[in-house]
Amino acid sequence: MSLDPQVAVLLERVKRSPLPLVHEVPPAVARRLYLDTRALTSPPAPEVGAARLMITPGPAGPVPIRAYLPAGAPKGEALPALVYFHGGGWVIGDLDTHDVLCRQLANGARCAVFSVEYRLAPEAPFPAAVDDCIAATRHIMEKAGELGVDPRRVAVGGDSAGGNLAAVVCIDARDTGRPAPCFQLLVYPATDQRAGFPSHVANGEGYLLTRKSMAYFRGHYLPAEADWLDWRASPLLAANLSGLPPAFVLTAGYDPLVDEGRAYAERLAREGVKTQYKEYPGMVHGFLLMGGVLDTANAAVADCCSAMRDAFGH
Repeated sequence: MSLDPQVAVLLERVKRSPLPLVHEVPPAVARRLYLDTRALTSPPAPEVGAARLMITPGPAGPVPIRAYLPAGAPKGEALPALVYFHGGGWVIGDLDTHDVLCRQLANGARCAVFSVEYRLAPEAPFPAAVDDCIAATRHIMEKAGELGVDPRRVAVGGDSAGGNLAAVVCIDARDTGRPAPCFQLLVYPATDQRAGFPSHVANGEGYLLTRKSMAYFRGHYLPAEADWLDWRASPLLAANLSGLPPAFVLTAGYDPLVDEGRAYAERLAREGVKTQYKEYPGMVHGFLLMGGVLDTANAAVADCCSAMRDAFGH
């Protein structure tokens, strides 16, 4: 396995950047850095049928959601939907950092996308993000008809921290007996907060996401070490993964999280869940958002859309 040449160029640019690293600044500054640097690597934002802000009730107050309709969707059609949770270590990221990706997914999978702005740590540590994502998903499924969505074809998905949250939402729906999502899209998900897999060491320095930045995120989101073992923080540690929705799990070969993402996919499959797993060997964590400079990012987005179209029965 070798690093993709386009990734190597990107890493050299990052190395020369005068900007501080995420873990070296307070969360408010880290959020601004993350948002502004997205513009340097994102592809152009595609036109969609509509993009509007909506508010859903949450356990601690309103939860903002940006709702997208795909380009060319006929009025009155009950669309499939994806409830999406952005990445950013539960500390950074928002509706704007993932706007382009959500537009790509809406058009490519021909579905409505509901991007959830859950509460962030350290202002709202674990399990605030979990609670918001569960509440938002339940609301969208309960109000599917009013939202122009087919309630039988509502998927969940997310990248990194968002992949963690999507996995947790599925387990919660099963365990509470509520209507379950039809599919889960897990993009390099964080699944085990113990951080003990070999890839945390092998890929822990020099590939964008580092061990120091992961410790920074975990320290803000999970300040109590006992919570690392809670399945809502570490879905890989859930007692049972059977009976969950079909999954597409994708990972990056030079990502500290590659081993735990693969382990989650393997366990899903072992416990009877229909699972597709794909590793992009020359990629680094976060690459899906970088289609402006990484060709493989656009190919991976297309793979995600294909998996969702299959799940939706298009």
